[in-house]
Amino acid sequence: MKFSSPDIAVHKPIPEPQENEYPVKAWGVEKFGENFKPLTIYRYQVGEYDVKFQIKFCGICHSDVHNVLNEMSTTRGSTYPIVPGHELVGTVVEVGDKVTRVKVGENVGVGCVRDSCLLCEVCDRGEECYCKRGFTHTYNTPKNKDYGHIGGNPEVQNWGGYSEFDVIHEHFIIKIPDDMPLEKAGPILCAGITMWSPLNHWGATDTTKKLNIGIVGIGGLGTMGIKLASALGHRVIAISSSDKKRELAKSKGATGYVVSNDPASVAAESGKLDLILNTVSAHHSLTPYITLLKTDGTLVNLGCIAAPMQYNQFMLLLKRASIAGSLIGGIPATQEVIDFCHKKQVYPDVKLVGVGDLERVYTELQENNSAAVRYVLDIKSFRGSE
Repeated sequence: MKFSSPDIAVHKPIPEPQENEYPVKAWGVEKFGENFKPLTIYRYQVGEYDVKFQIKFCGICHSDVHNVLNEMSTTRGSTYPIVPGHELVGTVVEVGDKVTRVKVGENVGVGCVRDSCLLCEVCDRGEECYCKRGFTHTYNTPKNKDYGHIGGNPEVQNWGGYSEFDVIHEHFIIKIPDDMPLEKAGPILCAGITMWSPLNHWGATDTTKKLNIGIVGIGGLGTMGIKLASALGHRVIAISSSDKKRELAKSKGATGYVVSNDPASVAAESGKLDLILNTVSAHHSLTPYITLLKTDGTLVNLGCIAAPMQYNQFMLLLKRASIAGSLIGGIPATQEVIDFCHKKQVYPDVKLVGVGDLERVYTELQENNSAAVRYVLDIKSFRGSE
């Protein structure tokens, strides 16, 4: 694993537990530049609105790699120790006295949002990831003391899902259907909602509409987008910089394929697409995608790219086209995509791995971001791993 920017890495050792905390076994990186190792973290006791669940699987997102290897920012470093993971799935083992949404024994999940103010108009309409006061990511973030939804030591960073248990306010819990494969549910809480949210916002979840939708990037995120858009009944065009993933894209439900570096291929679909979801996270030209849009079409960028992107504004004027962005999704939309995937049997392609595979998986994801499979950490592998 290759770490970046050592000068901005933050070191914040785990303090002794408070009276309202208990030890939990986790797997993380204790110091910048080190490998994964077993760690003891401290979760807080269940409060009146809290849900405690035993984690059984946790998806490994490419953003986990960025966070662990200190690649998320050039100005603000990751905090170590770090326990990553924001695709948590498991079974409820304890609930607070005022919890009404779930019961002991039910399967639940937690995605990218651990907390938000729950008071602003954005939270009120169920879009917690756009909270006006800022949402709290599931791990490697400080606890917002003003919100009051996270217990334990307020000075300790949040820990992710590479651990045996978690505790979270019931508002941020996602209910997982009983017969849904848990190992496949985790990535839906990230990749699934990341694709579902713009599909929903730009009208593609309206089953009375039949749209032409483009998906740029045929990796783990893009293939999930192809599956969802196809299951919604739309014509789906996969878009990639080469012809290498044509058969893969078609096997996931794409009805057409555009090579963005081939003018003839772009011309064949020019002006035909209502909506394009762009999953590419590296700097690139937007011109081919704007060419593909219909009048009033929208290009939605989903990749985290810090460098400014360039495009020909005149192309937008001629089509009244829009360029937009979208960030994961709120709790109601996340529940919607879980329920939709369960109903339609739409699941990501996953591969189970153990803690002994983490360095290999992280190295692979760091060097190649195009894998169409989503790796999922089997928490049972913690046993006997020390």
